[in-house]
Amino acid sequence: MLSLKTALRGTLVASCVIVGATGAQAQNFINVLTGGTSGVYYPLGVGLSNIYAEKIEGVRTQVQSTKASVENLNLLQSGRGEIGFALGDSVAAAWAGDAEAGFPEKLDQLRGIAAIYPNFIQLVALEESGVSTLADLAGKGVSVGAPASGTELNARAIFGAAGMSYEDFGKTEYLPFAESVELMKNRQLDATLQSAGLGVASIRDLSSSVPITVVEIPAALAESLGAPYQAATIPANTYDGQETDVPTIAISNYLVSHAEVSEEVAYQMTKQLFENIETLTASHQAAAKITLEHALDGMPVPLHPGAERYYREMGILK
Repeated sequence: MLSLKTALRGTLVASCVIVGATGAQAQNFINVLTGGTSGVYYPLGVGLSNIYAEKIEGVRTQVQSTKASVENLNLLQSGRGEIGFALGDSVAAAWAGDAEAGFPEKLDQLRGIAAIYPNFIQLVALEESGVSTLADLAGKGVSVGAPASGTELNARAIFGAAGMSYEDFGKTEYLPFAESVELMKNRQLDATLQSAGLGVASIRDLSSSVPITVVEIPAALAESLGAPYQAATIPANTYDGQETDVPTIAISNYLVSHAEVSEEVAYQMTKQLFENIETLTASHQAAAKITLEHALDGMPVPLHPGAERYYREMGILK
């Protein structure tokens, strides 16, 4: 008969083997931080999550719908996500610790993965509202995006550059894309400003339901705002009833991670992004604008070492 001491020793050894085996099989977890389900971040996040789950060995993935840029960056800083989408001005504000933009302290854990596609500032009004210029918004009901979102930061900057403020509107709503569109369909709101990729589902839904006007945002405003804002065009027929090109402003989007994500995971997240652009484009056409050549354009935060490793392999960094 085994002594109690021998039996206990055997149990301890067995326990160590089980723990060791469990540790060896432990999976990395990638939580992809996106935006509202009617925007562009969300379908792209779903597509990216599926790519990572299939292509990166030993990972589990999840997609989280959020209020987008500002929330995503704060979540990354606290380690509650591994990769997230964010607008360039929000990333710069987070790195600077701009309290007015929603960052009371510098988010020093943020690390860059890639510049991706441009967001287009898309200001859309009900045709019956008579709004065709920025000045026409005076006294109207306008949604400027979810509170402290990247869209709302863009709205503040653009209206400010035009010499306007929210006080000029008859009513200001702070709503996500889909909710803004529903109010417009019900004639409870005149216009919505949405910062998103071209062909965003919310505006496609609106334009297929009621006659709209895509409102011009003059190139001169981009010049006065400076980087990361740039003059751009919403091509004719992007939305139902939009028969001509419309000048607007664009701003780059970024994929951002944080310093506690391992180098290998960040390397794989970067590699699989660029090696599966065609698959990602099936999730949303905005992904077609993602290119390796422009992956580092204007990066507002330090690169993650894993991303840096990939770019050196590809010759983007020397």
